[in-house]
Amino acid sequence: MQTDIDPRSLIGRKAFDRNGNKIGTVDEVYLDDATGVPEWAAVRTGLFSRDAFVPLEPSEVVNDSLRVPYERSLIKDAPDFGVGRHLSPAQELQLYHHYGLDISFPAPDTPEASDKDFGKIAGDDTA
Repeated sequence: MQTDIDPRSLIGRKAFDRNGNKIGTVDEVYLDDATGVPEWAAVRTGLFSRDAFVPLEPSEVVNDSLRVPYERSLIKDAPDFGVGRHLSPAQELQLYHHYGLDISFPAPDTPEASDKDFGKIAGDDTA
């Protein structure tokens, strides 16, 4: 993902799958608490439907829209955790597995593991 983009600027952009099919509109962006790098976007998949989490890496911004390199059906089948709160490490791990992404977490008994807080919402300074 382009790291020079303000994650809040993604909110409201249209999101499209790998084939150019519209997925929906970006509702929220979740940051990695340790690095501040945008990690997930919650995409509203329809007027009365839920938000689907999509990985921002390896997605990209093209012509004012978010291009997600996955099939629409896979995105719509992503685990549903609701929006507006932190993603737990277990929830993030489920999302990584769902999208077939490899993620390396710190060893369980290291300071990096205990200090890591996953899935902070962009612009939410209360957590």
